[in-house]
Amino acid sequence: MGAAGPNRPRGRPAPAGRRAVPHVPRGKEPVMTAKAVTHLNFRGDAREALTFYQSAFGGDVTLVTYKDAGNVQEPAEADQVMFGQVSTADGLCVMAYDVPSALPWNQGENAFFVSVRGETTEEITAYWGKLSDGATVLRPLGAAQWAPLYGMLRDRFGVTWVLDVVSEYTA
Repeated sequence: MGAAGPNRPRGRPAPAGRRAVPHVPRGKEPVMTAKAVTHLNFRGDAREALTFYQSAFGGDVTLVTYKDAGNVQEPAEADQVMFGQVSTADGLCVMAYDVPSALPWNQGENAFFVSVRGETTEEITAYWGKLSDGATVLRPLGAAQWAPLYGMLRDRFGVTWVLDVVSEYTA
């Protein structure tokens, strides 16, 4: 289709206020290892929700509690989900966690955020640099017990993003 687009013949400029998209030959698309995943936020219901989603979609459930990760802030929340996901062989992935009581949470206002998971620190650092323009950093990008690199920010449009480098969790 190239710069002409599907409904515009080649050689004609893009309409005012719209930019032409450069043509990328088939087979020459850039390789991207990062994946965007919907990350659902709960207050004590993440385990039940992930179990339900696993029954609906199949696949595997991963659950890591705050106690498992050595990150207990409130003893009553030790067995709540700090990291959870359902992933299927065909690529479906839904992540979820229980928002600690020390953080604000309103089911209708911040029920989810976008999680970008990459394979290298360079890839995630580059995305962080771009997304952080005008953003509020909620957790600075840095090493975490569960990932070599992890950070959270709210962009200038109010969307909360979590970026991390994927790693196998070992208890």
